[in-house]
Amino acid sequence: MLQVEQIIADKSPQFFQKSPLITRPTVSVLKRLFHEGEVNQFLAQHGDSVGVEFIDRVLDHFNFGYQVSQVDRRNIPASGRVLIIANHPLGALDGLAILRLISEIRSDVKIVANDLLLGFDALKNLVLPVDNIGGKTGRKQLKAIMDALHQEQAVIIFPAGEVSRLSPSGVKDLKWNSSYLKIAQKTNSPLLPIHIGGRNSMLFYTSSWVYRPLSSLQLANEMFRQRNRRIPMQVGQAIPIQEIAKLPLSDKEKNKLVKRHLYRIAKGKKPLLKTEKTISHPQDRQRLKAELKQAEHLGTTKDNKQIYLADYVQDSVLMQEIGRLREIAFRKVGEGTGEHRDLDNYDRYYRHLVLWDEEELEVVGAYRIGEVARYYKEKSNQPIYSAELFRYSCDMEPYFEQGIELGRSFVQPKYWGKRSLDYLWYGIGAYLLKHPEVRYMFGPVSLSGNYPTLAKDMIVHFYRTYFADPEHLARSFTPYHIQAEHQSLMSQFFSGENYEEDFRILKEQLSNLGASVPTLYKQYSEVCEEGGVRFLDFGIDVDFGYCVDGLVLVDLAKLTDNKRKRYLGQ
Repeated sequence: MLQVEQIIADKSPQFFQKSPLITRPTVSVLKRLFHEGEVNQFLAQHGDSVGVEFIDRVLDHFNFGYQVSQVDRRNIPASGRVLIIANHPLGALDGLAILRLISEIRSDVKIVANDLLLGFDALKNLVLPVDNIGGKTGRKQLKAIMDALHQEQAVIIFPAGEVSRLSPSGVKDLKWNSSYLKIAQKTNSPLLPIHIGGRNSMLFYTSSWVYRPLSSLQLANEMFRQRNRRIPMQVGQAIPIQEIAKLPLSDKEKNKLVKRHLYRIAKGKKPLLKTEKTISHPQDRQRLKAELKQAEHLGTTKDNKQIYLADYVQDSVLMQEIGRLREIAFRKVGEGTGEHRDLDNYDRYYRHLVLWDEEELEVVGAYRIGEVARYYKEKSNQPIYSAELFRYSCDMEPYFEQGIELGRSFVQPKYWGKRSLDYLWYGIGAYLLKHPEVRYMFGPVSLSGNYPTLAKDMIVHFYRTYFADPEHLARSFTPYHIQAEHQSLMSQFFSGENYEEDFRILKEQLSNLGASVPTLYKQYSEVCEEGGVRFLDFGIDVDFGYCVDGLVLVDLAKLTDNKRKRYLGQ
């Protein structure tokens, strides 16, 4: 319950040492300003409500709402860490409104708030308390904010730390605290700017000019003046924190730039900072399950994951979900298209190997299969994806006639480290058993552009050395060149004559750089006997996060006995 006298006693214990002639009328005025009676009546009626349900009760009580376009709503990421920054025009209801908006998309949302919201026990599971996140006394609270982001949650923060005031250019926040930039950088969290419309009364702004603490006392009363109102909200596209970090500006200048960027959103002006499109929201799980039931079932894993082979259909929720999860997985390692989903025209006639979690009703991962041998047999002249990246020689034709192109493989991050990629290879094995005419697998294997340059140089050098292509079957349109200053290091690191020893050195040197051999590079290189795997060339994919693509060719006739038994059961 709201007890104004207790609040005063907690904040200013010496107040009640004054004469009753001062304290009694002051307390009486404050009770009216805080609407103590109405608030306590409301709490008595809705005392069993907590979290979002409590917010709904409050908004209903005031008949207060917000308006957000469907386009803007799609800018709110459905998962993953994000630091949401917003202006603070009202003081309380705007905080509840933005919490409610984000909770429509995801449940793991917290708001950094001061005493006004924290005073309600029903909101404690949504509020991260803070007085001054930049001060020494705020270290514990700062850790709570960073912990939430490290747990992949959404955190809302008002950088101004106090309600907006009236200025010659309109109602705007005062000076922003730049601590949110440090939080975002330390947690590698993108910023999501949201502009909130609305304003308080002229009495509030006038009292602010006269004596700012007086206006702060009026905030509770201002909340009751917002009855029967709808405020607009504009949600901008996410700002990668790396884009801000690399600007040659001080934190003070960056802070001002982000603030200007946010206020431009409300006016529909061109953003000042580089943004990226938010990954699309998840598809309905029951519809996904229903669509997969129409696909070809290839097998079941020991832990009841299902493997399907699906074809493109119109208005496919499965393809929309695969495109969404591809973009999530690839962005996680510094790749991706930068679009809402990673989909292209090849998805329409390529086939899709899908690993499905029947218990969670989720797509775990997928592989894309281009049946190039069939295209040749049917003389369909269907273009293949890798031909956009590499120029094939005429000598590649026999491989096309007996080959499939693999690519766009992914496992969504929540399933990393759980044998999911291995299960997809079981699916490839099941596919190959049904298609004995296929002898070759080929396709681009990506290496993240986020790898240190020396790490990329070492990986490319190693695989060029031990998995060279003597036939020169393909050349990249944008070839990868090892840095001139690193050429001499390659001969120092690697002998080029002992695979096991050089691979040990490669792993050791990569570890020193905070990197490792990409999983698929390791997987492909170990699947065949000597001479069964070739890397035809390496190039830079400018449309995919400037990653390095290695074009691999696998001769299935040279599978090791162990891999043949594991994936083909032979």
